[in-house]
Order: sequence, then structure tokens, then C-alpha cells
Amino acid sequence: MIVDTSVVYALLDRNDRHHAMTVEWYEATLPAFTTTPLILAEIDHLAGSRAGTRAQSMWRQDLANDAYEVIWWAGAARESARIAEQYDDLQIGLADASLVALARRLQTVEIATLDERHFRALRPVQGGDAFRLFPLDAS
Repeated sequence: MIVDTSVVYALLDRNDRHHAMTVEWYEATLPAFTTTPLILAEIDHLAGSRAGTRAQSMWRQDLANDAYEVIWWAGAARESARIAEQYDDLQIGLADASLVALARRLQTVEIATLDERHFRALRPVQGGDAFRLFPLDAS
């Protein structure tokens, strides 16, 4: 499942308002997470600046243990930039745009994110009219 910064951060930070719900969903489903290098950088920054060095260290240990599949391909930056420009009115960043591009590449509409503001408005490049957001849409 494609994963956004918000879900990983909620798993890391016990003080995050979505922590309990996200942990419950994660433990019930144990999804295999796939993401882009842009998301890795966001998570690393937030973990260190908001949750502290212990959370950042735990995050980096997960990376070192291959807990996340990271996909980047020739043309990914170009495609992400085009998607970000297409949704300029929403002010999405390249990181979110990279997940839309990754969803197209993997032919999925499922994204683990708590960012409803952006991902409810973004449309899949192919494969559906809307993204399914987890854990929010889990039932």
C-alpha cells in the first residue's frame, strides 16, 4: 500500500491525535508500505523536528531494515512536477504529487494517508474517480 508522511508520523508519535486510530488499523492489517524518496525526507524531517531524536532513530532503523519499499523511476520527478502544477490551486507539494504518480505506476487508488484536504480533492491519473484513504476509509 502506498504510504504518505502523515500515517508514518502518526505511528511514530504517541502525541499525534491520530496515533491510536492509526496504530489500531496498522496492527489489524499489517500493510506492506511503498513510498517515494520525497516522502522519506518529509518523515525524517518531521520525526526529528517534532517527535524527537528517539522517534527519528526508530524511523531510520525501520529504513535500515527495509520496512518500506521505495520506488523512484526515470521520469518520476517530471511526472510529479506536472501533477503538482495541475493542482496548483490546492498548493500540493511534490511529495504528495509523487504519491499520485506512484499510484498511477502501481495502478492503485489506495493510499495510507490522513491528509484528507489534499487526497480527497486529488484524482487518480488512472483507475478510478477518487482515492481510498486508509485508515480513514477502512471498514
